[in-house]
Amino acid sequence: MTAVEEVEQFVYREARLADEHQYDAWEALWTDDAVYWVPAGGAADPARHMSIIYDNRSRIALRVQQLKTGKRHAQSPPSSVRRIVSNVELLGSEGDDVLVGANFLAVESRPRGTVTWAGRSEYRLRRHAGELRMARKTVTLVDRDRPLYTLAFLI
Repeated sequence: MTAVEEVEQFVYREARLADEHQYDAWEALWTDDAVYWVPAGGAADPARHMSIIYDNRSRIALRVQQLKTGKRHAQSPPSSVRRIVSNVELLGSEGDDVLVGANFLAVESRPRGTVTWAGRSEYRLRRHAGELRMARKTVTLVDRDRPLYTLAFLI
């Protein structure tokens, strides 16, 4: 498998695990120093601007625990989600990390109806114990500057 194919397979697997509510497997994809960021509006710096999500590794674990235990009222019952990931590209590298970008379209079905989410994910991937892991995932939603439905699933 080439490096590009390995990265594509990682990105596709991460999306599938999130869609299928395989929370433990999804959480295992993260490094210990991970950051999961979904900016709001035109935010360029999560330390200075409001974010939809800005989680460090312990907060990612808490988010997963809440999803698994039913403490996320907006996800009881869990949303049915399927996403299409495309335009996966290698953006470069920084040290041992590989920078990757991909577009996505996610369809979320809830009792309130169906919501379409679109955006771009950028990943900082790092090899750990021979496998790729996410050190950072930034999800830039197309509608990030508008009022959003509750984003209580893994985007």
